[in-house]
Amino acid sequence: MNVTALRPRLMQYLEPVAGFFARAGVTPNQLSFLALLLGICAAVAFATRNLIPGSLLLFLSALLDLVDGGVARRTGRQSDFGAVFDWIVDKYVDAIAILGAGLSGAPILSFFFIAPPGAEVAVMALAIIGSLMNTFIKPVVYAEIGYKERVGGKIEDPLEGVGFFGRPETLIVLIIGGLSGFIGVAVLLIAICTNLSAMERILYLYRRYRLPPRDGA
Repeated sequence: MNVTALRPRLMQYLEPVAGFFARAGVTPNQLSFLALLLGICAAVAFATRNLIPGSLLLFLSALLDLVDGGVARRTGRQSDFGAVFDWIVDKYVDAIAILGAGLSGAPILSFFFIAPPGAEVAVMALAIIGSLMNTFIKPVVYAEIGYKERVGGKIEDPLEGVGFFGRPETLIVLIIGGLSGFIGVAVLLIAICTNLSAMERILYLYRRYRLPPRDGA
């Protein structure tokens, strides 16, 4: 199951946290910025082989990313900039967290066999590219096909339940990889799964939109 499908249920448990930040006067954009700072700290921790602290920092970053929307709804501070800023922060956190994990020196391909020079860097690059492209497909769909309607602050689109490995799965794999010490294996899984998931989304879009729209449709 795509973890994104569990988001509404998870948000029910996070409402008290959103209420706390709303009462404290913290704005959604401030939470997004704090999530970015925690993501940067997580990447530094990964790169310096402090894997457990890095995993905990990344978990807190992901938690704040979930809460900021609830704070926006409670305080009436939903804005177009906030929605865009949230996307940008997500992608920065994903990219730098994977980069930090890749720079940790933990074996990626060499965990399984003797890897040729440069292969580990290539896998790290594929993991970052796959993570970005797997999500980048969505705003392209919004722009080119025209999905604009929002439900709960999020744009509803045909890709919401498509793709077996999205951002939540990426963060979960990184966090588990850091806690278990297999951060290199986590990067390899992300490199494979994000790119396969992107291909799944592209194939879905091809099947659904390959024909030109009919007049009056």
